[in-house]
Amino acid sequence: MNILEILTLALFFISFYGLITSRKMIKSVVFSMLMQTSVIVFFLGLGFRSGIRPPIGDYFETLEYVADPLPQALMITAIVIGIAVVTISITMLMSLFRSYKTTDWDVAQRMSME
Repeated sequence: MNILEILTLALFFISFYGLITSRKMIKSVVFSMLMQTSVIVFFLGLGFRSGIRPPIGDYFETLEYVADPLPQALMITAIVIGIAVVTISITMLMSLFRSYKTTDWDVAQRMSME
């Protein structure tokens, strides 16, 4: 395991702990975004090899020095989905704040029960 994998795993678990223990909604959104970023960097780090070339053109002779485009395409898709999830989460947060005038999970839940 290299240092990048260790750092991304540490960031993931720190973000997971922050997501579980946060009381404010905006912190939950930020911690979920950090978790997504750490997963993306982890998978891109797994696919990294020194000396590889992009699979574009016909200048490569052997396939062992060509980068696999599938993990990169999957991570680009994950980035787009993550942006959509964060955008929807912030929109829902704004709507809840307008309704209950708070960003605390417990206060909003108590106010919704009344």
